[in-house]
Amino acid sequence: MLELKNLNYTIDNKKIVNDVSYSFEKGNIYIITGPNGGGKTSLGKLITGLYQTNGGSITYDGKDITKLSISDRAKMGISYAFQTPVYFKGLTVGNILSLSSKNNDLKTQYDLLANVGLCGRDYIDRDLDDRLSGGEIKRIELASVLAKPKTEIYIFDEPEAGIDLWSFKEIIRIFKQLRKQNKTIIIVSHQERILMLSDYILLVKDGKIAKEGPTSEILPTLIQPVKLKNCNGCIRKELI
Repeated sequence: MLELKNLNYTIDNKKIVNDVSYSFEKGNIYIITGPNGGGKTSLGKLITGLYQTNGGSITYDGKDITKLSISDRAKMGISYAFQTPVYFKGLTVGNILSLSSKNNDLKTQYDLLANVGLCGRDYIDRDLDDRLSGGEIKRIELASVLAKPKTEIYIFDEPEAGIDLWSFKEIIRIFKQLRKQNKTIIIVSHQERILMLSDYILLVKDGKIAKEGPTSEILPTLIQPVKLKNCNGCIRKELI
């Protein structure tokens, strides 16, 4: 279990995360959603250790990890995938997979790439640079996260950003696969199809959890009908 207690994060006297408490159980997909600037990405980065809290605590399987670094948390099984993956000049796809886990050989790397819908022979020696599309780099980052053998908690920051439909379907499939493996999946997202995939939703607004609960209860409260102009009364649904 991952447990947040009265978590706070402040920048320039502004509370970005304000007294947040919540528990994440294994085998579930959790979505953190909410308006831009509401604190949802900061909350994910606090969990993974990219940001350090100004108050409160984080415990993982009963151990206080509040002051641990991102690398120490990664060793314990917490992995993070960025909204915009980082390009590494001079590194190949094979290099980044090797860095993610020193225990994988070429066959394992091929299998990791195949699992995210990429051909190992075509990609293993390609440079991680801007010649790769947004969908390609997202899938390679996902493969590097999956390469970490001890990961139990996966945190994804807007995995749908800038990717094609094929990549989106692959990511959805992998989320379902991780849930079957009894992993904890925490996703920061606005995307309705990803929200529908989840077990629980946390609506984060003004640094606080404004709503939380099972997806079947929370999602309908986040969707409102919008009347389209010049469309004879046509209605569509949008996330609040």
